[in-house]
Parts: sequence; C-alpha cells; structure tokens
Amino acid sequence: MGKTGGRDDFEWVYNDQPHTSRRKEILAKYPEIKSLMGPDPQLKWVVSGMVLTQLLACYLVQDLPWKWIIFWAYAFGGCINHSLTLAIHDISHNVAFGNKLAKWNRWFAMWANLPIGLPYSASFKKYHVDHHRYLGGDKLDVDIPTDAEGWFFCTPARKILWLFLQPFFYAFRPLVVNPKPVGKLEIQNAVVQFTVDFIIYYLWGVKPIVYLIAGSVLCLGLHPISGHFIAEHYMFLKGHETYSYYGPLNLITFNVGYHMEHHDFPSIPGSKLPQVKQIAAEYYDSLPQHTSWTRVLWDFVFDDSIGPYARIKRQYKLNKQG
Repeated sequence: MGKTGGRDDFEWVYNDQPHTSRRKEILAKYPEIKSLMGPDPQLKWVVSGMVLTQLLACYLVQDLPWKWIIFWAYAFGGCINHSLTLAIHDISHNVAFGNKLAKWNRWFAMWANLPIGLPYSASFKKYHVDHHRYLGGDKLDVDIPTDAEGWFFCTPARKILWLFLQPFFYAFRPLVVNPKPVGKLEIQNAVVQFTVDFIIYYLWGVKPIVYLIAGSVLCLGLHPISGHFIAEHYMFLKGHETYSYYGPLNLITFNVGYHMEHHDFPSIPGSKLPQVKQIAAEYYDSLPQHTSWTRVLWDFVFDDSIGPYARIKRQYKLNKQG
C-alpha cells in the first residue's frame, strides 16, 4: 500500500464519514441486505462454549509452573480472550438477542467478559456507539490516539512499545479524551466480574487469575490477532480511513476483518458480513484492503510514514449525543 508522507499531525478532513452515504446507496440497490440485520442465533452458543473452555482451562492450569502459565496464556487463553472482546463488540450492537431484548445483550456481554478477568463490556458499549456515530471525531471517537501518543511513539522501538501497551491505552484513553460518568451497568459489570474472579481464586488459587488476565493483556497487545486494531482505521493509503481484511483470522475473530462492511451495516452480525460483501461486491472489491494482520503490524512499526498519527480526524459540530 502507498505511503502517507512523514506525519507530525493527524489527517484532518472536512467531509462526512463515507459509511453513511455508502449504506444508503447499497440499500437502495440491494434492499435484500436488510434481511441480514437482526440477531445471530448461533452467537450465544459459540460464546458460551468459549467461556466454559476458559473456565475449564482455569482448573487445568492451577498447578502448572509459572513459565507454562504465561506460555498457555499467550498461545491459547489470550487468543480466546481476544476473540471474546470481539464477541463483546458484536454483542454491543445487540446481535445476540436483538434490539427488543437490549438488556439481555448487556447481561450476556458480562458473561462473555468473565474470562477476560477485568470488567470491560459495559464501558466498551458506552464508547463504541460514539466510534460509529462520530467516526474520527475529535474528542468523541476514543479509538483515535491522543496527540501525546502520536508525538512520542514515532520510532520503531517506541511503536513496538505502543503496540505492547495497546490494552492500557484502550482502557485509559477514554478517561482522558472523553470522560463519562460511571453508569449502573458498569458497576454491575464490575461486581459480577470480581465476584467470579474471587470464586476462581478461592477454588484454584492465583495461577488461573494470572492465566486469564495475562492472556488478555498479552494478546490485546503485541500479537498477530491485534493487527486488526491497526488494520481497521489507520491510514495506510491517503484518504482511506476504513479497511477490510478477508483472511483466515476472521474465523476466530467473529469476522471483525470485514470492517468496511461492518461500519456500513453495524446491525448485521459478523457471521453474515461475508454475505454483504458477496451481494454488493462492486462496492468493496475495488477499495483498498489488507491481506495480513501480521504484515500490518510489521509495516506499522517499520514504515516511518505510519504511526499513531496516521488517522483521519474530523470535527463534529454536534458534540452531544443523539
């Protein structure tokens, strides 16, 4: 993919995000896409299987040496946990039980959250709405790095550190960029999470807790699956702010690689996004796309024209919800 030129600031644009107009155009041409919207009946079973697998793993790792705890956390458990964060992403769009049962989706996200070790799902939902509504929005879209990140993490070594610390930036950046009051769901999320953490600790000791949390931190950081964080919206080609990836890692990430399709149709579950691509192929085939998340990470680190500043930003006049 082409270079964006040496960066010392974000790419500021003064037009609307492309997804709104493309959605209208595609729906006008292919109204059958509306039939793909709505809940995915398989999602609850797939997610529950993953949660139970991790609870079984907690029992199995309780007596392992520490080096194997960390190995299995990175090679196995963390991959499941990263995938569960992407299930939570899907659930935040109410595709587990549908919009009429919105509260069921919130509680089910807390169930999906359990192996991650730390409360996440309720806060994610609160901020992810803004990421879609105000894509690239200054002080609104907390997916965009801060100026300090763009300024400091600009060499290969610093960018590797930034990738490693990605989960911490995702956790704390919203508190700096767009702080919001703590809601009842977040308190419930924390109480449920820490209660289950305590039960696991009481039954099997500290090693399963380290296995879960270390897996989450390591695999949301410097890990091949984490290439999706960079692949989705970092500007590898000037003027393009969302990119899809159609490779095999979609099989374990709820098709998060189909990211242009997802932003065009957020209410379509990940499992059905390949059908969107199939139906409206002429809209997506000609757009820039990534072929490897590992390659994305490599290019991000070693191409000096790409870094935390390689994002499109825009000002939204309405800095209020709705």
